[in-house]
Amino acid sequence: MKYIDEFRDRKVCEQLAKEISNRAIKKDITLMEVCGTHTMAIFRYGIKSFLPSNIALLSGPGCPVCVTPNSEIDKAIAFSRKEEVIITTFGDMFKVPGSRSTLAREKSLGSDIRIVYSPVDALKIAGENPDRIVIFLGIGFETTIPTVAATIKDAKNKKFKNFFVLCCHKLIPPAIKVVLESGEVLIDGFLLPGHVSIITGTGVYKFIAKNYNKGCVVSGFEPVDILQAILMLVKQINEDNYSVENQYTRSVKEEGNLYAKQLMNEVFEPVDSEWRGIGIIPGSGLKLKEKYSQFDANNISVKVEPVEENPECICGEILRGVKTPLDCSLFGVECLPENPKGPCMVSSEGTCAAFYKYGK
Repeated sequence: MKYIDEFRDRKVCEQLAKEISNRAIKKDITLMEVCGTHTMAIFRYGIKSFLPSNIALLSGPGCPVCVTPNSEIDKAIAFSRKEEVIITTFGDMFKVPGSRSTLAREKSLGSDIRIVYSPVDALKIAGENPDRIVIFLGIGFETTIPTVAATIKDAKNKKFKNFFVLCCHKLIPPAIKVVLESGEVLIDGFLLPGHVSIITGTGVYKFIAKNYNKGCVVSGFEPVDILQAILMLVKQINEDNYSVENQYTRSVKEEGNLYAKQLMNEVFEPVDSEWRGIGIIPGSGLKLKEKYSQFDANNISVKVEPVEENPECICGEILRGVKTPLDCSLFGVECLPENPKGPCMVSSEGTCAAFYKYGK
């Protein structure tokens, strides 16, 4: 990529849109973007306005903050109430509602909660506060997991005793499989996440085409990227010939980032994990391997209150592609960016946030 403008050229976008319209001969085509960054880009650049009426785009479970269940948020909040604990977290978790509170509220009540930009920052805080317990909230997909793994290795090498990770990481491929097998939404193809795929490579998605006969294309995040990926999906659907294609070739390779994957596999191992609105997905989370278990925050005793869900919030259905924010009675009325009732309105990758910011 020489210049960003090349991937935002309106004439190129219009040419791609015209070809999509000419080739979209099937009556109805439903595509799901798995990545929250794609959701934001689709709204920001008005991608839907370029598409013919028979192509529908649905948002899927591609926002790591959004899919983090109340049970994990409640545990983080419970830890924050312990006087000896410092909670470190990415900023997009700060206002996410748990069952009864948020980290932002707990901070206002006196808890020591600090926003960091990387797990390395959290380790530095642990070094500066040897008499305190520092817990880093491990939120994110394959994109961010290697950096957490590297930090845990560093903590072990430097013999840290007060640094811990509350591992809430999630893996994308098992979630796609659950969406396909649920039967709730008929999906013809997937726009696969670019950032995640830089780490995983494209091979992890072969089951989508092979086992489910669905189109799948790894896409970049600029308007030309997304429209070109949609065109590639439409061609697969027309020809009834499915494979994993890679539109984002400037960043994604079939084998992915081998060193990053080696780091992940050294420090973590798969475990069944809960996803908001979906439930327990086998092998979709991670836990620390025995060699690094000394850094597992779950080893610290804490009392967590029973989990409660907001019955009016439909984030779960939105994450499964069953509903959109416009189906929610709270959206834009009681649920606003400054007063979010669910994580889909909090995160910068959340579908509700995208609808609210760009949907008008």
